[in-house]
Amino acid sequence: MIRTLGITHEHEIEEDIPLEQLDNPKYAWVWTDFNEPTPEESTLLDSFFHFHPLAIEDCLHVLQRPKMDYYEDLEFLVVHALDADTLDTTELDLFIGRRSLVTYHHKDLQEVNGAWTKVKQRAHNRKIWARGPMAAAYLVIDELVDLYFPCVFAIEDELDELESKGGRESVEDLMNQVFDLRGRLLKLRRTIVPMRDLMYRMVNSEHIQGEREPKAYFTDIYDHLLKLTDMLEADREMTADLRDSYISLNSNRMNSIMKTLTVITTVFMPLTLIVGIYGMNFINMPELNTKYGYFVVLGLMLALSIGMILWFQKRGWFK
Repeated sequence: MIRTLGITHEHEIEEDIPLEQLDNPKYAWVWTDFNEPTPEESTLLDSFFHFHPLAIEDCLHVLQRPKMDYYEDLEFLVVHALDADTLDTTELDLFIGRRSLVTYHHKDLQEVNGAWTKVKQRAHNRKIWARGPMAAAYLVIDELVDLYFPCVFAIEDELDELESKGGRESVEDLMNQVFDLRGRLLKLRRTIVPMRDLMYRMVNSEHIQGEREPKAYFTDIYDHLLKLTDMLEADREMTADLRDSYISLNSNRMNSIMKTLTVITTVFMPLTLIVGIYGMNFINMPELNTKYGYFVVLGLMLALSIGMILWFQKRGWFK
């Protein structure tokens, strides 16, 4: 679907403008949105808008890394939207001209829909009208970045919950949850860090260097991405600490089990030696004919066991 929106010089909104009328001088600027376009509609990027072939190639061959390219009087941006449930990314391409904005995406994005609604609501605002396509592009990217926060907050909530129930679940289950969280944090980092680098390039770009107000707005988005990056790094450090804690806890439990088994084995070693000696049944073994030999050997074995246990306890093995 292709939808169009135009803002006239009288700050009025017109929608569903025929493509042939987009160059009408009555419009201060226009926004064309390719929402889940068909192959036939995608050909209009070349046949009607005459965008650069490399930019069109980037649109058709997803998934590109967030970036910004310049083509004559046109700025081409590739940004990413996040799916809050799967953390998968959807590419959004923006062509920003002096009097036009073209957005291209293969999936329906609520961020674009939200920005579309805001432009319609704020058409009377002279600043929105004066900044034109750059203002609409800012609204789109701001909507994208705002929806990054719930994804990061959800992981932080899971981390807090995981930290609080550390002793109530098996170490194996806890470790699986930690590695799952680290994998999701890595997916977020692969999206947010390139977006941060893109915004840094934009706020330092000569193309908007002289326009203080647009630069200030994009700097605000860059600050949000810096905050998100710091949150991701803090969460990754927390998962690393939890992982190390669980590994240490598991090692301590294994050491305790091994210590218990070692004590039992050590206690039975001399008893096994005694039983082995008197289990050989040689004829010339005087102790076999002793009347109370059986009870003496049992008492000796019991005394040895008690003595070794008391000695281990004195050495602090049971602490």
